[in-house]
Amino acid sequence: MSYYRNLSVSQKQIVWAWAFLALPVVFYVVIRFYPTGNAIVLAFQNWNLLGDRTWAGFGNFNKLIADPVFWTVFKNTFVYLLLGTPLSLLISFTIAFHLDRVRFMHGLIRALYFLPFLTSAVAMAWVWRWFYQPVPIGLFNNFLSTLGIPQVAFLNSTTNALPAILAPAIWAGLGFQIIIFMAGLRSIPQTYYEAARIDGVSGRTVLTEITLPLLKPTIVFLVVFSSIGFLRIFDHVFNMTTNNPGGPLNSTKPMVLMIYDTAFNGYDMGYAAAQTVVLFTVLLIVSLLQLYFLRNR
Repeated sequence: MSYYRNLSVSQKQIVWAWAFLALPVVFYVVIRFYPTGNAIVLAFQNWNLLGDRTWAGFGNFNKLIADPVFWTVFKNTFVYLLLGTPLSLLISFTIAFHLDRVRFMHGLIRALYFLPFLTSAVAMAWVWRWFYQPVPIGLFNNFLSTLGIPQVAFLNSTTNALPAILAPAIWAGLGFQIIIFMAGLRSIPQTYYEAARIDGVSGRTVLTEITLPLLKPTIVFLVVFSSIGFLRIFDHVFNMTTNNPGGPLNSTKPMVLMIYDTAFNGYDMGYAAAQTVVLFTVLLIVSLLQLYFLRNR
């Protein structure tokens, strides 16, 4: 205590600052960094949750490379990413761009769009699963039958199952993206648009030369955020394919579901950890590449 009393005011402020920062630092070390490091070590070991860990070296990664299911799952994960991210951003920007010009019941409409984001992903997945059921249960197939169109095997087809799951996943995240896009649109100074109107600039030119360039920080954030979400998709796939986890012939199974299945159904924790390391590496590389190519030049 005598040492503390001899400190100057600025030094005492530094001590208190580090004291308050210590709690989140300890939290991240214990809750984030330690499990991450432990998973990396476990990827080089064999463990079934009950016995002792045994060193496996690169055995789990060699097994991963030779596993045809992993490559199917790896491809599915990137299909979710490459289809989900651009479609969700395009739809959400279109809605936000036009909603920003609506004045009548603007708050209510915005809340309705945001509502699915607040709803439980499990509940939404089961509702959409009901929509996809055959006649006479499924809403979509009932509608098709009234038009004389044959039923569609939405969740039991290797062709249709992945798009059928991707649709509610995109719909669930639209509300958040719309709100973020609208915040970005509202932050653009109106003087740019007023100058464009005075100069007689067309609406398309205003969109491509003023709105989109000034929305670049917002777009970068949403691209990275959405990409991480689609690479980690799990809830919708797990709940919409409970009878056949991962869909027919693993046509909808993403990497997170494979990790879950390997760890808690196969009890092969080392192999699941190796899959986790691969997913972490993919997330890191994709995020860094997006930040590099979308950075301000």
